[in-house]
Amino acid sequence: MPDSIVIIPTYNEKENIEKIIRKVFLLPHDFHILIVDDGSPDGTGSIVKNLQQQFPKKLFLMERSGKQGLGTAYIAGFRWSIEKKYDYIFEMDADFSHNPNDLVRLRHACAHEGADVAVGSRYVKGGKVVNWPLNRVLLSYYASVYVRLITGMNIKDATAGFKCYKRKVLETIALDRIRFVGYAFQIEMKFTAWKHGFKIKEVPITFADRTEGTSKMSGGIIKEAALGVVELKWKSFSRKYKKAE
Repeated sequence: MPDSIVIIPTYNEKENIEKIIRKVFLLPHDFHILIVDDGSPDGTGSIVKNLQQQFPKKLFLMERSGKQGLGTAYIAGFRWSIEKKYDYIFEMDADFSHNPNDLVRLRHACAHEGADVAVGSRYVKGGKVVNWPLNRVLLSYYASVYVRLITGMNIKDATAGFKCYKRKVLETIALDRIRFVGYAFQIEMKFTAWKHGFKIKEVPITFADRTEGTSKMSGGIIKEAALGVVELKWKSFSRKYKKAE
């Protein structure tokens, strides 16, 4: 059985979903894909179901009722992937802001370079952002600076959502205690892995803004992240973290 599964949460991604699936399946490593679709009214789930006829043993679909949030989609995908015993479990967006070619590099960091979590990073040497307005770049960059200052976690791209986890990381983290759903979810997962003592490696990527479909960014997501970082740090003082083996 292949060792790698790519989890892609979707909500109204009909313009991108078939293209991203086919791109992943053309990669030199054999990746499986799990789509977690929150009842997209634009028919994203139906497109995936049709593609499952062509890729019956490597394309999987989890359908949920209503828009439940990025964090809960990934948690559901993590649980499914752990049960299926995949060794390397990935997070990736459907909109091509994450280049599928970089999946191979993220896996290599975990499989051959000693990382427990590999983060596709915009803000380490060699990483960059293209087609984003300056205000979005500054917001994202300084959000990561803010996270480092509050948490003490030395990760340059704290809000990054393009990642590879070794299965043992997700088996160690108490997934039922992860509570945030937007950008704060990405921060919380990194912070929790770091507190457990897992090795996190940033892999430089080029992040490109979506060209099709609609962004899911909102003011509420930004507020959750800003306040959530302080809450994470405060609660960490009283929480015990089992150290990674």
